[in-house]
Amino acid sequence: MLDTKIFNDTKHAFILKDNDDLKRSLFIFSMMNIPFFVPVSTVALNVALSIKLPIQPLIKKTIFKQFCGGETQEETLPLIKLMYTKNVHSVLDYSVEGKETEEDFDKAAETKIEIIKFASTAKELPFAVAKPTGLGRFEIWEKVSAEAVLTDKETEEWDRIQARLYSIAEAAVKYDTKLLIDAEESWMQKAADDLCFRLMQEFNKEKTYVYNTLQCYRWDRLSYVKEIHEYAQANNFRLGFKIVRGAYMEKENKRAKKMGYPTPICEDKEATDVNFNATMGYCINNIDDISLFIGTHNEVSTYMALQSMEQKGIPLDDDRVWFGQLYGMSDHITYNIAKENSNAIKLLPFGPVKDVVPYLIRRAQENSSVQGQTGRELALLREEKDRRDGQYVKRIE
Repeated sequence: MLDTKIFNDTKHAFILKDNDDLKRSLFIFSMMNIPFFVPVSTVALNVALSIKLPIQPLIKKTIFKQFCGGETQEETLPLIKLMYTKNVHSVLDYSVEGKETEEDFDKAAETKIEIIKFASTAKELPFAVAKPTGLGRFEIWEKVSAEAVLTDKETEEWDRIQARLYSIAEAAVKYDTKLLIDAEESWMQKAADDLCFRLMQEFNKEKTYVYNTLQCYRWDRLSYVKEIHEYAQANNFRLGFKIVRGAYMEKENKRAKKMGYPTPICEDKEATDVNFNATMGYCINNIDDISLFIGTHNEVSTYMALQSMEQKGIPLDDDRVWFGQLYGMSDHITYNIAKENSNAIKLLPFGPVKDVVPYLIRRAQENSSVQGQTGRELALLREEKDRRDGQYVKRIE
């Protein structure tokens, strides 16, 4: 039986952080815990970059080092190998956002395929990831989701978007690497869901390669899973899902109110937690048909999944169940479940500092908006600092 205090071991959680790393993390989360710090600093950062102030070295030494693995694939390798010494895998994410041209989208697809090839050479990298709007304009995803009529030019654009994602999925199969496809705003998600479904139907025959992402703050996600599970069973292919709570709640509710339609978002965090856990439970109960990537920083959900696997006789290292957290966060979950031989993995962003800034801003905003997240990180970091300081006092006495 798993220890209910599995996540309290800060010594193992921060085993790869030296004292300087610990101090940096404490500083960053202390700042993010201050009310209004993130929105004010975001404005200041954007202004500084727009007038070309030389702040990139400062960014690289602080928030970039906290949440990113490096500027290039090769630069991330020492960290990937270091984490793997503690049974923690990695999934590389080229986290460059905000691009809008066809050349940018082609480059993004090429980069994803390069990452898949790179991952195939390293046992530490079982997954790759693709973001739909990194492969084509949001407006096209939105129009296809709304079943709006596309112009001839837009139809060609949509065809290119599908071809890019299809080529990435083909590469994943060819190089035996699992592919996580991100979820985004609900008003573009139907097109992404439909395309992911077709990719799963084509490529997930003997093994699960393609995983769609379910944002479980959407109240319809469990019924969606049940519906397509029935179809997949009848047509002999496997489903793959990455489940997360969600990242666009305020935007979703604001848009629904403005446009006068029922919000697709659960009424509160408690309802979201129930929906997440129910969706997770359904997938684990149907593990023979559904492979699962549990993307959560929530200790209760993680423990529930581990407990359910144990009760059902599913080995904790079964390749059909993975537990993922973002690099720079929730090490108390990642490293402690890795110690129990579970499939633990960190999403490891990389890219040029100036191009990754939008991702870093979003990361800071999401951290500060999730109730209790920053405070929990801070408390654990302080506990580990106190533990180390106490050890130091004992040594000199």
